[in-house]
Amino acid sequence: MKKDPKSALEKVETLMLDMDGTILDLAYDNYMWLEHIPRHYALENDIPHEDARQILADKFALAQGNLRWYCLDHWSEYLGFDVIQLHHDISHRIGYLPGALGFLQRAFNHKARVLLVTNSHRETLNLKDAVTGLGDYFDGMHSSHDYGHAKESQHFWGALQDDVGFNLKTTLFVDDSSYVLRSAAKYGIGMLLKVTQPDTRVVEKNSSEFEGVKRVAEIL
Repeated sequence: MKKDPKSALEKVETLMLDMDGTILDLAYDNYMWLEHIPRHYALENDIPHEDARQILADKFALAQGNLRWYCLDHWSEYLGFDVIQLHHDISHRIGYLPGALGFLQRAFNHKARVLLVTNSHRETLNLKDAVTGLGDYFDGMHSSHDYGHAKESQHFWGALQDDVGFNLKTTLFVDDSSYVLRSAAKYGIGMLLKVTQPDTRVVEKNSSEFEGVKRVAEIL
């Protein structure tokens, strides 16, 4: 996108927003997968925490970008314990990124249709909706698991377009993942923005590949 992000909504008919790292603080998910699950794995297998972190990092890397990476049922079966319950155990850590709730409240009253487009497993999506109430601010909430392909896949975008219909030229898609944004760009979505600080515990990382905003609130 070659224009000021703050004026991005002027031509937008459909606003697509990622959830984790775009609307909600990725700190919860990073803590879950880098700390909480490895700690539980270490206890289950009677190994040091750091060893568990390395073992799981290798396992996770093999699935990254694939729908399995985002599937809690897959990891529960693969790891041998209830990963969904672990998400519920620390649900108090779920929260909006700064300014995101106010942005949603304003965006929902904008002329554009507002869609949540996430790789999140439905169980996680339902949990985060219950904790934050984010579903109140979207015209539709769409998980890649509903279509059988992750957002990194061209098949996902084709299936989503068949389902909800959107004009490539008048759609703005906001995400924190360069991999996902590259997929959206390849499909032909004309307006793309990257959130550059998806985890409030981690310093902002700018990228020259995509137009960036530190917070979605900057769009308005």
